[in-house]
Amino acid sequence: MAHYGTCLAKLNPLEHVVSHELFTVSIMGEEISFTNHMLMISVGTLILMIAMPLLVRKRQLVPRGFYNIVETICVFIRDDVARPFLKSHTDRYISYLWSIFFFILSLNLLGMIPFNAVFGILTGQQNNWYGAATANLYVTGAMATFAFFLFHIAGIYEKGFVKYFATLSPKVPWPMMPFMFLMELISSFVRLFSLAIRLFANILAGHILLAVLLGFIVMFKTFMVAGASIFATTLMSLLEIFVAFLQAYIFTFLTAIFIGFAISEEH
Repeated sequence: MAHYGTCLAKLNPLEHVVSHELFTVSIMGEEISFTNHMLMISVGTLILMIAMPLLVRKRQLVPRGFYNIVETICVFIRDDVARPFLKSHTDRYISYLWSIFFFILSLNLLGMIPFNAVFGILTGQQNNWYGAATANLYVTGAMATFAFFLFHIAGIYEKGFVKYFATLSPKVPWPMMPFMFLMELISSFVRLFSLAIRLFANILAGHILLAVLLGFIVMFKTFMVAGASIFATTLMSLLEIFVAFLQAYIFTFLTAIFIGFAISEEH
């Protein structure tokens, strides 16, 4: 029991998902911390800005390889996700939907690569340079906040300021109008929190579960438990790859719906 308690004390399933300060920089006299999640966001951005254009630069009559994958995803998002809700306005907002899908997907997949563990095995030193940025509520909250402002701005742009905010108060008897207006505003903010928390919670839970499964090897140190743990971790890793695509799709899908609600004449 003492050995078991010692192993539990050493294990921390949250260690690889929480934000870790790497260094601080001074900007205009203010000390700003640069974290591992900021590093992951920077890496994901560089991949999308540099590697993605290079990989799809050769356009062919019959797309092949990685270009074919990217084109298939883009066509699917445009025709099956955005167009049913945005209709004739699809081309105006599709660039954002493509960008947010691939950005979230890049961060999700980067968080699956165990660079910290590999570096620790090779050097014998613990580090926290890597991490799952989408398991940080501040990161998902920032993306959700941008989407929140986008669908309100889209509604104002398409309908005009007065007409758009008039739609927040449905045609009901006048004593109920203030209440309905308040409920519509609350519903608008609920969309923001649902976007942020759904992505954050799913990625966080998946990484914690993987850490717990691997932690069984350290706690019990038996061949049977190690084999079962590795097998379960492999299956969960495959599931997490699916979740990485699924959560990027859900965030994009819901954003398209919310923009459609804002610009549609029926809402």
